[in-house]
Amino acid sequence: MDPLLELLQVNSSRTAAELAQALATTADDVKTRIAAAEAAGAILGYQAVVDHSKDEQRGVTALIEVKISPEQGGGFDRLARRISQYDQVRDCMLMSGDYDLAVLVSGKDLYDVARFVSEKLSTLRGVLSTGTLFELKVYKQAGFIVDSGEQEERLPVAP
Repeated sequence: MDPLLELLQVNSSRTAAELAQALATTADDVKTRIAAAEAAGAILGYQAVVDHSKDEQRGVTALIEVKISPEQGGGFDRLARRISQYDQVRDCMLMSGDYDLAVLVSGKDLYDVARFVSEKLSTLRGVLSTGTLFELKVYKQAGFIVDSGEQEERLPVAP
């Protein structure tokens, strides 16, 4: 991966001057490279990584395992793109293993996610089955350790 893109993934709020210093180049070069990556679609957007345990409007997140029937001439892509269009869907990935798609969704509560699965996702032609796993607690998100506010206890060392 491009070192500039790696730095932006870790912290996209760094200035062009800070990025230039880390890459031993100029701020103008960094701005040009960022603009080119945005134009090429390599950079899709920028977002904050939020600790939802500290957000009063936190909601619910679920990972939905989806088995689908590949379409002739389109494979998994057409249905995966259709599923990706729903506002509730944060991520949609083709996977290896027992199911075809991993779909990460958000809702205001458990019932909101359940309605999405039962009324929208499972009714799509080509969706064979779903399995829903609800997020209970986040320890690390997008490369960041989530601070639970609890003191870490040092693990004992055996001789």
